[in-house]
Amino acid sequence: MVEFLNLQKINSKFEGIFKNEFEMFLNNGKYILSDHVLNFEKEFAHFCGSKYCIGTSNGLDALQLIFEAYKLLGKLSVGDEVIVPANTYIASVLAIANTGLIPVLVEPEINSYNIDVKKITEKLTLKTKAIMGVHLYGQLYNVSALKNICETNNLILIEDAAQAHGAIFNGEKSGNLSDAAAFSFYPTKNLGALGDAGAVTTNNESLATVISKLRNYGRKTSFENDFKGYNCRLDELQAMFLRVKLKYLDEENEKRKSIAKIYYENIKTNKILLPECKDFNQHVFHLFVVRSDRREEFRRYLLENSIETQIHYVTPIHHQKAFKEFSSLNLPITTVLHQEVLSLPLNPSLEEREISLVVDLVSKFR
Repeated sequence: MVEFLNLQKINSKFEGIFKNEFEMFLNNGKYILSDHVLNFEKEFAHFCGSKYCIGTSNGLDALQLIFEAYKLLGKLSVGDEVIVPANTYIASVLAIANTGLIPVLVEPEINSYNIDVKKITEKLTLKTKAIMGVHLYGQLYNVSALKNICETNNLILIEDAAQAHGAIFNGEKSGNLSDAAAFSFYPTKNLGALGDAGAVTTNNESLATVISKLRNYGRKTSFENDFKGYNCRLDELQAMFLRVKLKYLDEENEKRKSIAKIYYENIKTNKILLPECKDFNQHVFHLFVVRSDRREEFRRYLLENSIETQIHYVTPIHHQKAFKEFSSLNLPITTVLHQEVLSLPLNPSLEEREISLVVDLVSKFR
C-alpha cells in the first residue's frame, strides 16, 4: 500500500533528537513561553525573512489574532469586509467571521486553484478593508497582483501561509510577502509539529506587540493586562519539535519538488488534469492536487491498486451549514473544483518504488 501520508514515518528520522531534547526539556522545568518558544520565534522569523514572529496555539488562532490586533490598532472595525478565496479551507473564512468581519468569497483560477485576481476588483466596495490571500496547496498566489490591488486601494494584505512554508517569490519567502502572515504547523504540514501549533510573521512592530499580548491574556506584565486577550500561546514542547524540524525544511521541500517534477514529466494521460505550476520556486507542494471529472471512479481504481488518496476539500464553504448565508452564491468554478480535485501521495517519506507505482497507475487510468 502506498499510504497517502504516514506521520510516524515522516518523524522517525528525528526520533533520537526528539528524545534527547525532550529529556532536557523535562529536566529544565520551564514549560510555558520559555527558551524553545523564544528561540523558535527568532529562527522562524529569520527563515521567513521577517522582523517578527509570534508563536500561537494553531493556525486559526494566528489568523484571528491578526484581525483582532488590527481592530485594536484602529485599522479594522466590526462589519468591515475581507476578500478571501471561495475554495480555501474553512479556517480561513472562520477567522474572518469569528472576529466580526465579513468574508467576501471570490472565485479561484481553475488551473492554479489560487484566487482569480481579475475577479477581486468586482468585489471591492467602500467596506472592503483587507484581502486574505491563500497560498493554496503550497503554491503562492499572484503576489505582485495582490500587492498592487492592496496598495492602489489602501487595503491590508494578509497571507494565509498555512500550506506554503518556504515558498519563494523574487527571493522573498512566504511570511514576508504581505502586512502579516499566519502559519499552521499542524502535523501534516511541510513544517509540522507533533500536535497543534501556529505562528504570525510580520514586519510591523506595533502589530507584533499587540499580538504578543493578545495571545497571552492581553498581558503587558504578569500583573498588568492592556487588552481583553486570549490563551493562544505556542506550546513550549511543540516549539522544541519545530526547532528540530526547521533545520531540515528546505531539504524536505526540495524532495517534494523533485517528486512533483517526476509526476509532471512522467504521468501521461488525458484523463487527468495536472495542477498548473509556472515556477517551482513559488510552490512547495504541500499537496499535489489533480482533477478528474470521474473522480470517484479514479479514486476507487487507485485504492484497488493499493494507492491511497485524499480529497481537499469535499464540501465548499458556500455549501456548509456553518455558512448558510452563502448558500445562494453562484460559484461555478469553486463548485467544479470541489467535485473534481483529488490529492495524490506526495511527501518526503515516499520511496522510489512508490513514486513509480503512482506514475504508472495514474498513467494507465482509462
